[in-house]
Amino acid sequence: MGFPVSLRVDDEHVPDEAADAVFAWLREVDERFSPFKAGSEVSRLDRGELRADEVSADLAEVLDLCEHYRVETGGAFDVRLPGRGLDPCAVVKGWSVQRAAELLTAAGARRFCLNAGGDVVVSGGPWRVGVRHPEHADKLCTVLALTDGAVATSARYERGDHILDGRTGRPSTGLLSFTVVASTLTEADSVATAAFAMGPEGIEWAAAREGCEVYAVDAERRVLRTPGFPGAGAAAA
Repeated sequence: MGFPVSLRVDDEHVPDEAADAVFAWLREVDERFSPFKAGSEVSRLDRGELRADEVSADLAEVLDLCEHYRVETGGAFDVRLPGRGLDPCAVVKGWSVQRAAELLTAAGARRFCLNAGGDVVVSGGPWRVGVRHPEHADKLCTVLALTDGAVATSARYERGDHILDGRTGRPSTGLLSFTVVASTLTEADSVATAAFAMGPEGIEWAAAREGCEVYAVDAERRVLRTPGFPGAGAAAA
């Protein structure tokens, strides 16, 4: 899926097969939903080989989420940009990793940390999760404490200006990084990406969403955070 995935389970009674199921599911998602694989369901839909009413229930759910955030952001978040193929990866990542966490819970895991490229789902904490500094790879800009829930960050430091504002078609450059804490990674990851696409106005938009806490660094290097953001201590400046 283009990012490393690590899993820590602190329940001795959970069988190894539970972890195997997590990675098997994520490999399946990569095959089915990657826009970079010609045989994936997403690619087939984009080429017109599948009608919208012929897609799987999973892809229909993902596309519904994509449309929800497109409407919510006034078009800033859009997985169907002109001149580009269908690319729902911004929703697929959080959605699929959250589903993986639910597989662990169903297998009896109560204390675990699932980290997918820096986006994290935890259960049975407390867990301490660091958020990378947007300009210094060897530093953290904050550390947060989570017992149960998810945290996701959208930023420019790994892939450059890859998040586009669907209203303009141009890269969104008003923020350096945007972190969201929510009850699920489906929401945290989607909201973080959608808000980043909106630019500075996305801070207020995300902060107003029920159950979401926000930590943002704008292009002027100002830090903006909601009062309920679960901080756990100081980090490097």
